[in-house]
Amino acid sequence: MKKLRVFMVVAGLIFGVLAALMSVWGNPANMGVCIACFYRDITGALGFHRAEVVQYIRPEIIGIVLGAFIAALIFKDFRVRGGSGTLLRFFLGMFFMVGALVFLGCPVRAVLRLAGGDLNGITALLGVIAGALAGIYFLKKGFNLGRATAVKKAAGWIMPLTMVVLLVFLLAKPTFLFFSEKGPGSMHAALGLSLAAGLIIGVLAQRTRMCFVGGWRDLFLVKDTYLFSGIAAFFVGALVVNLITSNVHIGFVDQPIAHNMHLWNFLGMFLAGLTATLLGGCPLRQTVLASEGDTDAAMTIFGLIAGAAICHNFMIAAGPKGIATFSAAAVIVGIIFTCAVGFLMSREA
Repeated sequence: MKKLRVFMVVAGLIFGVLAALMSVWGNPANMGVCIACFYRDITGALGFHRAEVVQYIRPEIIGIVLGAFIAALIFKDFRVRGGSGTLLRFFLGMFFMVGALVFLGCPVRAVLRLAGGDLNGITALLGVIAGALAGIYFLKKGFNLGRATAVKKAAGWIMPLTMVVLLVFLLAKPTFLFFSEKGPGSMHAALGLSLAAGLIIGVLAQRTRMCFVGGWRDLFLVKDTYLFSGIAAFFVGALVVNLITSNVHIGFVDQPIAHNMHLWNFLGMFLAGLTATLLGGCPLRQTVLASEGDTDAAMTIFGLIAGAAICHNFMIAAGPKGIATFSAAAVIVGIIFTCAVGFLMSREA
């Protein structure tokens, strides 16, 4: 167990270093690696939303999936299963993305933003913790989306093959794709660097079960610091790189791709923390699970993509100036829906 914890800390440090370096190498500032943002960009590149500033097929996501898939095959963790509240997972994934795009980042980016001096990351992390605690309440009430069962192996290959197709699209750049010419979507590291970083992160996340919401859940639910140590190490790794490269700018205002509407930063990440706790993991964890053959996790990913499309098509996603027209309503609806799922799928219900 001690060796596992050391490996988790090392993995977290490497992930944090890579995440910060990706911004140095060309990715948006304080967004070296953001799982939710990168799925949002891929959604735009495929034309599911038309926000011109956030459209790009992010190689990091492709690398994470393929890296986790290869590791799962090598270490015999590839087990194809599904049927655990599949439709509910789709909607929970969709509402996770609502919360994330109101804050402008997933729990990974919340830590990364804090490591860059963006104090709005504190508000966000408090929201994640509060959401995880709310999720723990439902877990103690017997919340369960049902047992997954084995399914045909072919179903488990869908996610890796989808990423191969996306890589071909990125290389060929067919005319039906959309790529940002300005804004965050136009800012990206070289393809080879991005893909290599994703592969490394995918392998490490698969071997450690790293999760940026599960760490808080386990810390408060069972007093286990294993997953949390990965989050802490990630922060340290990113902070060190940012200090060396002079990319720490402390404050709440004038932060890159961020706003300081504290209530909605908190509530957006509360929704993200709550949905991720009920789902059993953050988008990074869901991506790795889908790479291991979990078709329910793959459905969660499709929920994230649908959520990204809805957020940008229906004026929900926030921007540097603050929340959008329907951001507040969407977050409130998401919290009500997720709490209803938590109650109705509990033992007491």
